[in-house]
Amino acid sequence: MSAQASVPDRPRVLVAGLFHETHTFLPETTPLEAFQVRVGQELLEAQGDGSPLGAALEEGSRLGWQWVPAVDLRATPSGTVQDDVLEFCWQQLRRTVQHAGPLDGVLLVLHGAMACQNTPDVEGELLLRLRSLAGVEKLPLVGVLDLHANHSPEMARGATALVAYRHNPHTDAAETGVRAVELLQRIFRTGRKPCYLWQPAPVVWPPTGTGTDDEPMRTLAQMARQMEVDGSNVAVVNVLGGYSFADTPWTGVSFSAAVFGSVEPARQQLRRLAQTALDQRRQGYRVPSALEEVIGQILATPGRPVLIVEPSDNIGGGAPGNSTAVVQALLRHGVTDLAAVINDPQAVARCWNYPPGEPFHVRLGPEPGPFSAGPLELDVELVHRSRGRFRLEDAHSHLASMAGLEVDMGPCVTLRHRDVWLLVTSRKTPPFDLGQLRSQGIEPTQRRFVVVKAAVAHRRAYDPIAAASFTVDTPGPCSSRLDRFPYRRLRRPVFPLDEPQQLEPGYPDREEAQGL
Repeated sequence: MSAQASVPDRPRVLVAGLFHETHTFLPETTPLEAFQVRVGQELLEAQGDGSPLGAALEEGSRLGWQWVPAVDLRATPSGTVQDDVLEFCWQQLRRTVQHAGPLDGVLLVLHGAMACQNTPDVEGELLLRLRSLAGVEKLPLVGVLDLHANHSPEMARGATALVAYRHNPHTDAAETGVRAVELLQRIFRTGRKPCYLWQPAPVVWPPTGTGTDDEPMRTLAQMARQMEVDGSNVAVVNVLGGYSFADTPWTGVSFSAAVFGSVEPARQQLRRLAQTALDQRRQGYRVPSALEEVIGQILATPGRPVLIVEPSDNIGGGAPGNSTAVVQALLRHGVTDLAAVINDPQAVARCWNYPPGEPFHVRLGPEPGPFSAGPLELDVELVHRSRGRFRLEDAHSHLASMAGLEVDMGPCVTLRHRDVWLLVTSRKTPPFDLGQLRSQGIEPTQRRFVVVKAAVAHRRAYDPIAAASFTVDTPGPCSSRLDRFPYRRLRRPVFPLDEPQQLEPGYPDREEAQGL
């Protein structure tokens, strides 16, 4: 296809998805069995599920596209992914391309921070492999990224353009899928590819520093939107907060843009964004106070519910969600009116057959260790048990970007000790929607304290009902203290491990805005 070539009335577009945020410092590995897998025509079932893939499929179908579905894999954030997951995904993609016939484009729905045992940059590797296939080398290839993607040079070389979420919490995940389709449609319509620019910054921020309502992410997002307004040929500008718990060379903050026409002004603006991130690096390094330092203030705060946010056990960041540190601390201080979620499938199995209302003793959580305060032991009664499925109350929940509208927590039990309400799950589920608690018989607005295992993404659901919110530091694998992690692959110098004095160079453009 060139600028003068005819645009197909119904373009044939290969579509695939790969979604995992990989915490490489966890001892566990993540097998293929941990992923929800859709192959071939099964992908089309995602339409209407509230995810970016579902929204992209709906918009492409509305435009008359002919979808050529390959494979979609999704899993909750967890440890390093086993190599066979990448190979399974690749074999499905290659087989689909080989049997698809002529294609007009490729749409990928990615996370951007997936790492396998021998491939720290899965998305970059996958994009370059796709480019090696006959019939795909020069096709327009547009992808969706999570705001927490760790963008790499390989990703910049492999994609025609990538389009990232703009908000954290990720309320615009589905909208981003639509924006990616719109950009690919623009390429079809005009016969011109954009130039894709990428500029890293030598900065790594923990998840607590990447909320887009907070500085410096708020200012960076405003600058990016202004670039899109001021430059008529600037199709998209991405502000990528990065995912700090991945030990990869390009972990951290970066910026990218898809530009039709002259690129030098956009390149300069991306460097300005990166320089702003470097200048404001300390604002983004948000490290909460230790729980014991602020517990007196927490207990003295009036109203209900008071949120106690525990990013060190952030399920959405890959943590196991089984810490009992906050609950134990509250009980030591005489608090008996609270709600918390603890992921412990073994405990669920042990509690499952107790008759409701009959007292029994339970042991919850992991043994003591560097990331654990040890188990919680209580006399409780069973209030509720279920298969743990619920539908999101909020279709724009951050959780929709990960799981769609229907969520499966595995078998669950709700336990009560006086007015201490504990939801114990079999499958770790981020606390991004109030339907999680309400579906299991717990009304969060009635509790004095609610423990939330998250960093930022819970805010859309919980902030509107909260009398106050405290973010605290506890033992856990998602600590905001990044100097606690043994980075080995990460390029240096990088803040906060070092004090970099200058920007890293930008990287070569993927394509000029010329004929395809």
